[in-house]
Amino acid sequence: ITERIAAVDTDPRTEVGQVGAAMNAMLGHVDRSLTARRKSEEKVRRFVADASHELRTPLASIRGYAELTRRSGQKMPEQVRHSLDRIESEAERMTGLVEDLLLLARLDEGRELEQKPVDVSRIVVDALSDAHAAGPDHEWRMTMPDEPVLVSGDAPRIHQVVANLLANARVHTPPGTVVTVGIEPRDHTVSVTVTDNGPGISAKDQAGLFERFSRGDASRARATGTTGLGLAIVRAVVTAHGGSVDVSSRKGKTVFTVSLPAS
Repeated sequence: ITERIAAVDTDPRTEVGQVGAAMNAMLGHVDRSLTARRKSEEKVRRFVADASHELRTPLASIRGYAELTRRSGQKMPEQVRHSLDRIESEAERMTGLVEDLLLLARLDEGRELEQKPVDVSRIVVDALSDAHAAGPDHEWRMTMPDEPVLVSGDAPRIHQVVANLLANARVHTPPGTVVTVGIEPRDHTVSVTVTDNGPGISAKDQAGLFERFSRGDASRARATGTTGLGLAIVRAVVTAHGGSVDVSSRKGKTVFTVSLPAS
């Protein structure tokens, strides 16, 4: 806030001047508060990025040593083998959390993503295949044009957006749920939708659905062990592409809609 009331209108000898001086004092206080908040947020982002980066190596070592011990060929008690499996799985989960935090920190810093033509049809096919392997108890479908649909963006990040939305549908809906991915080219954008016929999301939970570490209510959640960052990453990546993401939900139908710039 750089604008201030002119000195001529802040003469303390007049009533108007007193009001002007008080207004300038208030504006100065607000400006200092905003500057302090911005610096604090920058420090937090830098800390998260640095901590995430530094944690990658020790986590990789933990996973590596646990795997080497498990594959050593030596006989070991079942309880020890189980413990090693748990160490590996938890280290892998923590690695995923660290990578998610690092990505969000980089996006918060405003780092530009690669911008080139990307075949979103191919991405959807691959992501849907992965989702089917991870969730064979769900029914996976897709609807898209016969011709390839191109968007402008970063292919790995767009794949992450689709994969996160499919994972969200898988872990927050019961077995037997039908999940459909659709692609619809428009004038200057491409819409990618992920629809499920699960229990739906309450209006209260929809409001904070894309916030970090948001998990929604128990009606859509199982003991998933997820980080709560998946949808936050979706929003951050889509926003970095100049796109948008929305959700609409009622009992029996939830639709996530991602709009990306067409190539």
